[in-house]
Amino acid sequence: MLARKSIIPEEFSLPGLASRVHRKPVFRDRVNKARFIAKSGSCNLAHKNIREQGRFLQDVFTTLVDLKWRFTLVIFTMTFLCSWLLFAMCWWLVAFAHGDLVPNRTSGIEQCVTNVKSFTSAFLFSIEVQVTIGFGHRMITEQCPTAIAVLIFQNIAGLIINAIMLGCIFMKTAQSHRRAETLIFSRNAVIAVRNNRLCFMTRVGDLRKSMIIGAAVRLQVVRKTTTPEGEVIPIHQIDVQTESAAASNSIFLLAPLIICHTINKDSPLYDLSAMELQCSDLEVIVILEGVVETTGITTQARTSYVTEEIQWGHRFVPIVTEEDGVYSVDYSKFGNTVKVATPRCSARELDEKPSILIQTLQKSELSHQNSLRKRNSMRRNNSMRNGGGSSGTMRRNNSALTVPKVQFLTPEAVGQNVAVT
Repeated sequence: MLARKSIIPEEFSLPGLASRVHRKPVFRDRVNKARFIAKSGSCNLAHKNIREQGRFLQDVFTTLVDLKWRFTLVIFTMTFLCSWLLFAMCWWLVAFAHGDLVPNRTSGIEQCVTNVKSFTSAFLFSIEVQVTIGFGHRMITEQCPTAIAVLIFQNIAGLIINAIMLGCIFMKTAQSHRRAETLIFSRNAVIAVRNNRLCFMTRVGDLRKSMIIGAAVRLQVVRKTTTPEGEVIPIHQIDVQTESAAASNSIFLLAPLIICHTINKDSPLYDLSAMELQCSDLEVIVILEGVVETTGITTQARTSYVTEEIQWGHRFVPIVTEEDGVYSVDYSKFGNTVKVATPRCSARELDEKPSILIQTLQKSELSHQNSLRKRNSMRRNNSMRNGGGSSGTMRRNNSALTVPKVQFLTPEAVGQNVAVT
């Protein structure tokens, strides 16, 4: 049995029409991914299955500094308690060997340590020796050279423990990331046209009056890439040059600054348009390094921007003004942006077709003029509606007087006028 043909021709059927329609590229939604650097600057990285745990004990001081405060305080307390108990045991053994603990001791023999008759008194004497309290009730005598040696060793051990613990606490309280708490970054980054080129911009600032000496800013783009050999690099870090690259990225962070990266052919953002940027899976990391002026400690502040936090076609508003001869910074507008005319194409397309930028600017200027006209017309209508009575009549009369009158002349009148002339 032959197949029945359709009444509608094949070229006008739904599959035929669909095959002839020009299909635009469809971008898949970006899968939400954990960011590499948090907005606070902490690294979102977990170390697992470390077999060589003994390496941390080879650098005990750094390990103690990296520990949390609760563990540091526990170790601090337990170290002193253990040292007091250890030397209390030594003093008790010295007293026991010398016979000071015998109840019926001969009165002519002097004790090594006076008034040490039990382990409790030996423990109290150990605390007095190590922390140099010296109540005066218990004291060492010249009858026992062993007690003198124990006294020397305990003083040396106490000084070492105090130096390590106090140094550890000082380093924890003066860590570099404490100073980084007052180094702030804008919540969002922007991409706009600057000097006829697409630029990636972010704003940094310092809340303290004490400056960061030799401040330098580095940008990195982190994304997942695949090499031509098929190797997958989950965290591929690409350095990005800023405007001050010729001066080693050094900046004078006296007031909030806008860090600008020109998107050129060497930039990893060169082939990304506005739509492709939202669908891409990349993260821009901003690193600010410098030396604290007051302490001389090197500090580092970090933040990152994912694609959702990059605003295309925006620009940061000015926040520095001059008031009574003093430059004032309004931090309430630190992250505020405004929309500006920006092509939605990539930087590569903009370099290949510079007319796109001109057309975009012309359209923006026309739309701005139209908005001004509409605004003026609305104001004029509102003023005419609000004006009533004699004032409205006078406006209408004045407008009628200003309109030129048009007179239509007949042929006879035209002839008379010509004769007169």
